[in-house]
Amino acid sequence: GETILLRIINAALNQQLFFSIANHKMTVVAADGFYDKPFSTNVVVIGPGQTTDVLVTADQPPARYYMAATAYNSARGAAFDNTTTTAILEYKNAPCKSKNGASLRPALPQLPAWNDTNTAAQYNSQFRALNNDKGSVPLNIDENLFFTISLGQINCSRPSIRCQGPNNTRFTASMNNISFVLPTRNSILQATYQNTPGVFTTDFPPVPPVQFDYTGNVPRGLWTPVRGTKVYKLKYGSSVQIVLQNTNITTIEDHPMHLHGYHFFVVGTGIGNFDPKRDPAKFNLVDPPVRNTIGTSPGGWVAIRFIADNPGVWLMHCHLDVHIGWGLAMAFLVENGVGELQSVEPPPLDLPQC
Repeated sequence: GETILLRIINAALNQQLFFSIANHKMTVVAADGFYDKPFSTNVVVIGPGQTTDVLVTADQPPARYYMAATAYNSARGAAFDNTTTTAILEYKNAPCKSKNGASLRPALPQLPAWNDTNTAAQYNSQFRALNNDKGSVPLNIDENLFFTISLGQINCSRPSIRCQGPNNTRFTASMNNISFVLPTRNSILQATYQNTPGVFTTDFPPVPPVQFDYTGNVPRGLWTPVRGTKVYKLKYGSSVQIVLQNTNITTIEDHPMHLHGYHFFVVGTGIGNFDPKRDPAKFNLVDPPVRNTIGTSPGGWVAIRFIADNPGVWLMHCHLDVHIGWGLAMAFLVENGVGELQSVEPPPLDLPQC
């Protein structure tokens, strides 16, 4: 009869996961540190870096029950580790053996298939914020951004272990056709503060440079992105909307997108290409969930909103570790405000030199 709180964290580098407990329902009450309206589920879907809080009531016959997690992999043809990790939920008065003396094996939960995108979509659709102060969701948008999330391929200048793509190519990734290059000689924040030239540029595009059928049959000429260290500037206090559009370049995939320095409202999601004329009418502006990491629907889109009230340089990237190395990232440069505590603190006098 005891009810316990489980705080679940996906600490995997490159794998989204399905999580379940044999014969037990879970009540989801929070995600990414924010309370949600409780809902019951048999399975939790969780991406790298995401957190989910669930309540579990011990309402089954005293025994041992497996808690198990297995891969959720939405990318067509991509290799992944299709193993299952387990732990045991044990009742204090659980018998060790059956009446005939045989050892009792814990029950295993029924987990979804590794490519069950419908279960993932249905699970994510149930999130609603428990409490949103009236007016906290931005309604008047200052920055309306549209970012494509794409995998791709670039030609290898010479064969190497990194050339794992077809026809002597290696895999790459991009946002709005820009494959992000991490700076090597100085950080973007330090270069901003010290006015150091040549570290980054501020011309990250607010929309894709070329419009196309994002989830359809994409021409091969659009598979190769441009490499660069580009940021997008935001004024302090501006209201920002970003539509993250999944694309069918190489393959569609559920990318867990994470924004440093902020939590954001998830106001909408859908399948196919985002329609700026019709889809905003379906946005949830009443009780949207608050997250810091959100998956892009495979072959679809997700819309988020936030207020740029934290000055500095903040990375937005895919939480699949291999993808950030491929360039699936960008950075926001949020300018200083004018009031107290609205500017980046100066570096300490004893800051070690590089």
